Amino acid sequence: MADEKLRKMAEDALGRLSAELEAGHSDAMKNYLSAMGRFHRYSWGNVLLIASQKPSATHVAGFHTWRQLGRSVKKGEKGIMIFAPMLVKEREPSSAVQPGKADPAFRLAGFRSAYVFDVQQTDGHALPQFATTTGDPKEFGEKLKSVVASRGIAVEYDPSIAPALGMSSGGRIRLQPGLPPAEEFSVLAHELAHEMLHHGKGGSPLPKVVRETQAEAVAFVVSSAVGLETNKAASDYIALYNGDKKTLAGSLATIQETSAKILEDLLPRERPRPTLTPASQLPTPQPSETHTEPAISGSEPLDASRSAADSQAQSAWDR
Repeated sequence: MADEKLRKMAEDALGRLSAELEAGHSDAMKNYLSAMGRFHRYSWGNVLLIASQKPSATHVAGFHTWRQLGRSVKKGEKGIMIFAPMLVKEREPSSAVQPGKADPAFRLAGFRSAYVFDVQQTDGHALPQFATTTGDPKEFGEKLKSVVASRGIAVEYDPSIAPALGMSSGGRIRLQPGLPPAEEFSVLAHELAHEMLHHGKGGSPLPKVVRETQAEAVAFVVSSAVGLETNKAASDYIALYNGDKKTLAGSLATIQETSAKILEDLLPRERPRPTLTPASQLPTPQPSETHTEPAISGSEPLDASRSAADSQAQSAWDR
């Protein structure tokens, strides 16, 4: 595919993404954040406890929280034990209250065991989900894996990374097994962007919001280029990290360049072919048209023309 066409493809995709970011959170994103707000942020110790008892857990909550979300714990399910803080109310003098009254306050008195349940252990209303990339990547799923492998990056399937869908760790990408083909393509493109942009680079690491905006925007461009429907998955993901149109604009050159490198390997290049005139239509040479210079043999004119065109297109892209 011609370099200019790749550039136009990236610009169009990034323009759509910028408009989506400017529009704000989608309804799916708002519903998702509302539901996730009901889940507690567990301490590192409790995360280890949850993982050791149920490695496949993705979303855990207490019995009553699940009821509030329209779900109920299945009969016979065993709870996951965690440590819950015990807060006791104490009374301390405060200048903000009237004399003779006390100001209620809480202090940590210790911890007790409590039980939570994973979403897999419940039935009921479906939890709100992010918008996802849909469609059929066709042969491009395997092609993208080949592009990743050609860069010396290993791709593995690892269920232990849940709830993450993908992880990049410098020379190694891990994917959640069982993803729909379109979603797996988008996640792999996202992690490949991390590998190309955020590993092995000198200097201080970029802020997380910038890293995630760059990676997801690259995935958006590449997914769009192979015909996948990205819906509002990319803009919602970027917004989750507090990214916005300004964050995107600050990385446009990097996103375009990285997207182009991936697409150049992923999509077939379209080269203009010379138009051959049948011999019967060629004009009859006149005496004055005798060759006074040596004829150029072989494919040199075609190669020279192609190199010049490539050079011009690349220069335009670099700008």
